[in-house]
Amino acid sequence: MKEKVQALIDALKNGDSGVEAVVLFQNGEYVLEHRFIPPNERAIHSQTKSFVATAAGIAIDEGKLSLDTRILDLFPEYESIITDERVKALNLEHFLKMSSGFGSGFIMQDERRKGVAYPDYMKYLLSKPLVNEPGTKFCYSNADSHMIACMIERAVGEPLMIYCYDKIFSKLGIVYPVWETDPKGTPFGGSGLYLDVIDMMKLGVLYLNKGKWNGEQIVSENWVNLATQKQIDTDWDGDWSKGYGYQLWTLENHSGAFRFDGAYCQYSVVLPDENAVLATQCSEYQEAWKVRQAIIEHILNK
Repeated sequence: MKEKVQALIDALKNGDSGVEAVVLFQNGEYVLEHRFIPPNERAIHSQTKSFVATAAGIAIDEGKLSLDTRILDLFPEYESIITDERVKALNLEHFLKMSSGFGSGFIMQDERRKGVAYPDYMKYLLSKPLVNEPGTKFCYSNADSHMIACMIERAVGEPLMIYCYDKIFSKLGIVYPVWETDPKGTPFGGSGLYLDVIDMMKLGVLYLNKGKWNGEQIVSENWVNLATQKQIDTDWDGDWSKGYGYQLWTLENHSGAFRFDGAYCQYSVVLPDENAVLATQCSEYQEAWKVRQAIIEHILNK
């Protein structure tokens, strides 16, 4: 595996992908770390979703949430703004596997920057009609992820940032991070968490180890097994996307493999057969898609 990753690094050295770091963790240690620029914390974009889903898993382990918990069970005050009766059935699992049924990606970055959903992201989403029956069709949406964040915060009875710090970040040795919030102060569930590549990939290491970190069970093995299974088919083509679990992508052609995925190739690819996690960090201003191509060529297709 180390040789494959070194070949990946060599292939990226003279390109214009904007790659900033490539790290390999295997057999319990960091065996290769190549920095193209000095270490820096950057937006991990949609890998944020996987940290939030992990917090949901912990809340489920604690009995504070369940996959069947409806959003209206926690937020009955929003019932009056619902225009489609089917929205009342939406539960945590629908959001975890991006199957709420709204049919479009909402509260994506451009919308947030323009204030489209201001000042209440939940009201913005729940007042919309559904296009599909809940649970039947995959549609990638930051709004689904943010509903998870809001549900966790209400269910555990404390700010999501505090809950995530106590239950995840501090346990993994991650310093108190920068994290974008919604206008009401809830950390944004779909994006906006800032981490260095090593801290980012620690979540992949946690999942590789079935929820354990330094001998402590942070999130249950049952949760890891559920989250990393293909829970729903996707419409995306190619080896890179063969289905979706709970806020992560499965790699169906690679036994048990999956990835935490952020825009511009902020990737943590977990390869259980190799007992390894491969992580990449990239600039937002160059052709980072070339890193994805290189991973497919040098790691996944060999």
